[in-house]
Amino acid sequence: MANTQYRGTGRRKCSVARVRLIPGKGQIVVNGKEANDYFGRGVLETMVRQPLAVTGTEGRYDVIANVYGGGVSGQAGAVRHGIARALVLADDELRSSLKKTGCLRRDPRMKERRKYGLKKARKAPQFSKR
Repeated sequence: MANTQYRGTGRRKCSVARVRLIPGKGQIVVNGKEANDYFGRGVLETMVRQPLAVTGTEGRYDVIANVYGGGVSGQAGAVRHGIARALVLADDELRSSLKKTGCLRRDPRMKERRKYGLKKARKAPQFSKR
């Protein structure tokens, strides 16, 4: 078998992650750094590892992810989504367990756009009588 790899694209808020799964020892590299160094917070690292933990494939694949756009939290969600999509390509039987945990669903929540006449999306300027 010649260098099998599975690719998945994940998105969250304004972040886009291109993820590659390669059979290996379970190492996760995001933008050239280890996942715990890149994300810093343990909650985000746990979120990234969730699809592997749910399917029981934690030590079987190395994950290489390139992420851009958005903030750290959105990038973690994008990597999670990309890993889940790549796992489905690797083994279609994992799809049901990933769907139950919501890893395959793209989270549609984004920042609401600013409207004219307002300071932010919904914040109106302070009322002044004169």
